[in-house]
Amino acid sequence: MNYTRPKADAVIVGLGWAGSLMAEELTRAGLNIVVIERGAWEQTQKNFSPAIAADELRYGVRREILKPPSVETLTFRNSPDQKAQPARELNIFMMGNSVGGAGKHWAANAWRFNPSDFEMETRLKKRYHNMKLADGLIVQDWGVTYEELEPFYDRVEKIAGISGKAGVIKGVKQDGGNPFEGSRTSEYPTPPLIRSHWNDIFHKTTEGMGYHPFPIPGGTIGAAYTNPLGINLAPCTYCGYCGLYGCGNWSKSSPNACVIPALMDRTNLTMLTECTVLRIEKAEDGKTVTGATFLDSDGNTGFQPADIVCISAYQLDNVRLLLLSEIGTPYDPATGKGTLGRAYNYQTMVNAFLYFENEHMNPFISTGALSTQIDDFNGDNFDHTGLGFLGGAGIQALSDQGTPLSLADRVPPGTKLWGSKWKKAFQKSYQNFGKIQGQGTSYSHKDSYLSLDPHYKDDNGQPLMRMTFDYNENDKRMADYIRDRMEEICKKSGATSWEIVSIPDKHNSPFTPYDSSHTIGGAVMGLDPKTSVLNRYQQHWDAHNLFVLGASSFPNNAGYNPTITLSALTLWTAHAIVNDYLKNPGSLVRKGANNV
Repeated sequence: MNYTRPKADAVIVGLGWAGSLMAEELTRAGLNIVVIERGAWEQTQKNFSPAIAADELRYGVRREILKPPSVETLTFRNSPDQKAQPARELNIFMMGNSVGGAGKHWAANAWRFNPSDFEMETRLKKRYHNMKLADGLIVQDWGVTYEELEPFYDRVEKIAGISGKAGVIKGVKQDGGNPFEGSRTSEYPTPPLIRSHWNDIFHKTTEGMGYHPFPIPGGTIGAAYTNPLGINLAPCTYCGYCGLYGCGNWSKSSPNACVIPALMDRTNLTMLTECTVLRIEKAEDGKTVTGATFLDSDGNTGFQPADIVCISAYQLDNVRLLLLSEIGTPYDPATGKGTLGRAYNYQTMVNAFLYFENEHMNPFISTGALSTQIDDFNGDNFDHTGLGFLGGAGIQALSDQGTPLSLADRVPPGTKLWGSKWKKAFQKSYQNFGKIQGQGTSYSHKDSYLSLDPHYKDDNGQPLMRMTFDYNENDKRMADYIRDRMEEICKKSGATSWEIVSIPDKHNSPFTPYDSSHTIGGAVMGLDPKTSVLNRYQQHWDAHNLFVLGASSFPNNAGYNPTITLSALTLWTAHAIVNDYLKNPGSLVRKGANNV
């Protein structure tokens, strides 16, 4: 059966961080909003009470909270000359499977990007104008600056109750914070978490080396807090079940805890759950879109007409939906023409596993964001002259989980992973183990892109997303540099042994352990329609009433987790819609438009 729903002022596809924040802004402005969410409704307190959430086999191993490949998957290859194969198992791309999306099970590392991350092309010309980059590397500005986004970063942090210690407030450096961060309007809304013993060891070690350690910002609440939407959040209990888990304590920032409760009281919001959007429909004039066609849980096809369409699903789903809807020109790596799917980028990871004697790390007392970091080698915080690469990494000591099943392979190098020797080694290493992570930047390459697979389709007969990606030469050079910095820290730390794994040493795979889950780009924002899908307000160049929100907008990835930046960008876009677009629908970059 086919049917058409009553027209809405706006339809939002996906109810994660971006979708919920956009819904909050537009409903507060008085618009009639319909949200279409593929996943089911879950009540935070009922579905993720502490007794239920603390089930490592269910969530940490079987990953019940994630969207399984049987529901949706992608195909993958390293280069355009290969035939892509479908990922038939759970992999590192951690897509949500219910209301709240990936924002429900994230580890809650709540970073702002550096000012230089938004303007690296300009930075390259001014600071490194003679630097020869790796062949095929894509470097371009976002079209929006850190200074423009700062007020929206500030509001997101207050909505989410982020814990942390500011490093720079109104241009003045603050003791105990990150001295390299962009200037902030105000302090974090809740205090930083109490450091773990491993955090203290890392802090003392790196400070002694002349670096600048600080507690990372976290969506794990540092004290009892009421956010600007009137929602009460509770302090973190350090239970250790964050990444891959929901939180029933109201202690982890998520759309479910921080935004959606406020939306439930708004009569101008309608939520359609368990409905899969198949495509966005184009108007006959080809210059606008008319709404979203979706498949509901009964197998019927519905159409939701709307004046404004906001796509705010997972990054890969955003790009795929645009491709399926034939909105924009797909990227062709052979000719370099087209923008949709172009500039896909990822994250560059280096991990060090350290083993100590006679320490007592208490790893079970942890959170997803209990870490101490140095940013001395992140982004463009250091001089790259003569190094042959752009970017860097935040280097942090993680106390992010002590779940024993997940740590069972963490024994000193050379130990067999079975039998009595393994048991004895693991009994010791569980309390004497530390991890350092180098989470690095990523710049795309002309051979890395997203497209529709010509061979594989989903249950609805639509092509799967095809990912073509491998680490480029810039990734490898940067990772080698970060590995050397981490080696120096390991030597100074007092560890008796350690193992460093630089993931770009091998071809990329969606099944690589300890790799990133941060997929970025493919429908990027910018100032030039020849190199971007969206303008600086995340508004589609080819359809002025279509906005695409999320990490799919990022032309490059910073050495940080993307969630807070995509959330700030959402508020930036919402502000432009409410304050300019609604008054005069059309391109927000037209002459005379407000410079939001």
